[in-house]
Amino acid sequence: MKITRVEAVPVNVPLKPQMTTKTSHGVHATSPYVVVRVHTDGGLVGLGEATLAPRWSGETSLGSVAIIEGLIAPVLVGEDPTQITRLRQKVEATIRLNPFTKAAVEMALWDLSGKAVGVPVYQLLGGKVREEMPIRMVVGSIEVTNAVNLAKTFLDSGAKCLKVKVGLEPAQDLERVRAIRELAGPDIPISVDANCGWTVPQAAQMLQRLRPFGILFAEQPISTGDPSELAALRRRTDIPIMADESAFTAGDVWRLTAQRAADIISVYPGKNGGIQATVECVHAAKAAGLPCAMGSNLELGIGTAAMLHLGAALPTIASERYPGDFIGPLYHEADLLKTPLDIGPAAARVPQGPGLGVELDEDQLEHYRDHSSVAQATGSTTETTFEG
Repeated sequence: MKITRVEAVPVNVPLKPQMTTKTSHGVHATSPYVVVRVHTDGGLVGLGEATLAPRWSGETSLGSVAIIEGLIAPVLVGEDPTQITRLRQKVEATIRLNPFTKAAVEMALWDLSGKAVGVPVYQLLGGKVREEMPIRMVVGSIEVTNAVNLAKTFLDSGAKCLKVKVGLEPAQDLERVRAIRELAGPDIPISVDANCGWTVPQAAQMLQRLRPFGILFAEQPISTGDPSELAALRRRTDIPIMADESAFTAGDVWRLTAQRAADIISVYPGKNGGIQATVECVHAAKAAGLPCAMGSNLELGIGTAAMLHLGAALPTIASERYPGDFIGPLYHEADLLKTPLDIGPAAARVPQGPGLGVELDEDQLEHYRDHSSVAQATGSTTETTFEG
């Protein structure tokens, strides 16, 4: 089996109006992502998804399409897609950054590898260690009354864990968490996520003031510049610290653990640069004795499926202790899949079909295709072909 064509389709899928999220990074109201299809001479097609956000990695849909077309596709066409490690090395040698773009292509290779042998990706990763993964629903840094109303909607639907975004204005952050704790009662786990939004003094003060609310963990309370600052903050609080924006690569995880800067590492394939890269990050955390949790950039269906396979197969991704962000499709108007994933509101389950176990809905893809992009304006999709 050989790769004959790599196709990148920019899409723009709005979030449901009531699900628009706000963090210290900005407002997330629509998702300008890229869907990747890797075609082969045997007729199999692998699917991937780049959940792009400039505030995270500097990647845009236009840039992602250009990189796939100009740099990644030429080194993959004509290759055996099941040789994931070798092809990943070729891609890494071609482009060093752009993790979400590389992750989308690598997802498609895993999807093809599973389809080629008729097994799910989780089986390629060693098999399932859990049947379902608890999830946490996210309440953005929005006005307190609206935040409480959204949290009530989640809880009424059966959610068992909440994440509250903070990091914009300390007084309102505190009131938002206080109000949601009062609504949820003492038994619902609640975490907070500042997305780098607090200064070190603010974080130290806020974590102290949040202690009475039984916080499960505090996610990336300060910026990523110096792990020693995060380590110093961790020593000043008994609320567990999760590293997210500071943990893109296995090297990042090693530096965090060497500094004893975190209690939990947030991982997911988009941020880490692919499924295999997430496995490497998880192994680095495991070697240091730290658990991981599945994070998110509000993926659509394909990206969430990749997360589910990892969550099902890797014991160190401890969703039972730290519920994961397997939530993106619940926030969007569409997931681009023919059959929705089995997610929420309390737990998620991995697809059972071969590869990623999902099928692209071509009608949805066409409906949400981003015709404003340069690639589509020229009347072409991104592809490099292979003959032979």
